Amino acid sequence: MGTLGYYQSIESFALVDGPGVRSVLFLQGCPFRCLFCHNPDTWPFLKKNPITPEEAFRKLIRFKPYWKDNGGITVSGGEPLSQLDFLVEFAKICRKNGISLAIDTAGGPFRKDPKWLARFDELLENSSLFLLDMKVIDEEQHKKLVGASNQNVLSLFRYLDEKKVPVWVRRVLVPGYNDREEFLRKEGEFFASLGNIQRIEVLPYHTLGTFKYEKLGIPYALKGVNPPTPDEVEKANRLLGVQRYQ
Repeated sequence: MGTLGYYQSIESFALVDGPGVRSVLFLQGCPFRCLFCHNPDTWPFLKKNPITPEEAFRKLIRFKPYWKDNGGITVSGGEPLSQLDFLVEFAKICRKNGISLAIDTAGGPFRKDPKWLARFDELLENSSLFLLDMKVIDEEQHKKLVGASNQNVLSLFRYLDEKKVPVWVRRVLVPGYNDREEFLRKEGEFFASLGNIQRIEVLPYHTLGTFKYEKLGIPYALKGVNPPTPDEVEKANRLLGVQRYQ
């Protein structure tokens, strides 16, 4: 029996979590506390819904007919790297069965500790793609928005480039918090310095998850913040150089 993981939910049919149609395993637990998070129910590392890698694969492989030729499985969260041992064993099963695996991460747990990094390298060997968040490149603003430094996240970007692992960048645009021109311009320059970025997606901030905060009794810090306008999204696309990756 493989290492136990703890999951929050499974989505059978997803169109925005990697190439083609994906089935998504959402793991529990996240070290970040993003003010705009729409899944605060995944923050605590609750040891509920235990599952082995083998059991998880059996649950997800049922949806293979949806995937056609270019789909597969995405593991998200929460933060999947918080359960690295489970994730590695699950990735090995996917690769053994010829299934494309994408990892949807914000990079919070990444570190250069030799033991951790050796395990992480096993994950890279058995994965097809990383969907990696850029919250904001400025460290002080990152601390305000996320509650933690971004130095390990930037290190992860560079490490995946070094290892030539394909990356799709996800950049949530939050008016008044991470939409300053200087931030976006620096991020565009940073991405241009890497050779493994295949795609950049600007995701407009939304309020669809606010009901979860009410249900959990957590104050919602961005009350009154409106989604960005189409013009603001287009400006972010331009500053990030999105057209280079289309």
